Amino acid sequence: MGKLQSKFRKRSELYRASQGEKADNAFDSQVVQYEPAHQGSVNTVTNLSPDLCVSGGSDQAVVVYDWKQGRMCQSFQGHNREVTKVVCYPGSTWIFSASRDKTVLMWDLNQGDEPIQEFCGHELVVNGVAISPEGRKLCTGSRDNWMCLWDIESAKCEQRHNISRNLVTHVCWVPGSSSIVQTSEDKTIRVWDSRVWQVTNTFPAKQYIQTHCDVSPNGNYLVSSSNGFGGQGCEATLWDLRQPGCKVVEYRGHNQTTACCVFLPMPPGGAAQVATSSHDSSVKVWDQNTAVCLGTLSLDGAGPLIALAPTDSSSLLCASFNNGLHQIQVSQGSNQAQGSGAGSGGAGGLDIKVVARF
Repeated sequence: MGKLQSKFRKRSELYRASQGEKADNAFDSQVVQYEPAHQGSVNTVTNLSPDLCVSGGSDQAVVVYDWKQGRMCQSFQGHNREVTKVVCYPGSTWIFSASRDKTVLMWDLNQGDEPIQEFCGHELVVNGVAISPEGRKLCTGSRDNWMCLWDIESAKCEQRHNISRNLVTHVCWVPGSSSIVQTSEDKTIRVWDSRVWQVTNTFPAKQYIQTHCDVSPNGNYLVSSSNGFGGQGCEATLWDLRQPGCKVVEYRGHNQTTACCVFLPMPPGGAAQVATSSHDSSVKVWDQNTAVCLGTLSLDGAGPLIALAPTDSSSLLCASFNNGLHQIQVSQGSNQAQGSGAGSGGAGGLDIKVVARF
């Protein structure tokens, strides 16, 4: 564990030293630069509403930002270590933030700048947090091997389960279901039944650490991502949750760790798509079913691209290690995009470009 973290810190210094000065290029003149949401790296981003996103970073802040207007709405200060994950409950103003300080804090955008609930009990960094579909339970997972189920109203831990070597990297609640999916540093994906707090399915172990996962809106599919280096590993994998452990396709093309993978909202009249972001400073959009890469965006100097949050079928937000948050536009294009901040490629001919940074 210690070695893994120290290696990443050393690589982080290299990213800053070798790439930090490269962001100032001709393409930047075409990108709207708003007030930065964070000081330092951004680790996580999600949507609160059609106009507002929530992010967390190494500055220990949880920030609510109006990305359409380019202004900060709220900066919550409560963690004493960096924020690892943020999630929001759809249709509400609730925000949950996980941190290296071993806690999860609950915030309400309409109830001041102090946390309204605190969930304490993990012994190491909390990397996974997910809210039940009805909004009454919270699931958390940590590098301490514990998966916990909490009552949100009382902040009481109702269920705990420890599995040896299950260093949790991410947690997703399956929409409209009692099932929870989690990825782990032991290269395994587990499906939990929240009613009995037991693992109901374990997928065949991948060759590399599974860094992230996402569940399709209909609850039928799961996408997970792998770490790796030099093109070894670095893939995302589509699984059929109706046939647990059934691998559908793999998305290969990144040459460093794939840090995030998400299902994109279905484009009008288009095919289902998946997006991935990587430590190789690129975002790729894939045809979900054929695994064809439809477009690539390279963000030179941004360092690892750690998280993605789709806002609609043509736009997504991307969190980076060096250059804050990016608003990315995806469109059917002319395949003439140029520069380090724009990209195209693949059979689908998507144009992918950054339109704003904050």
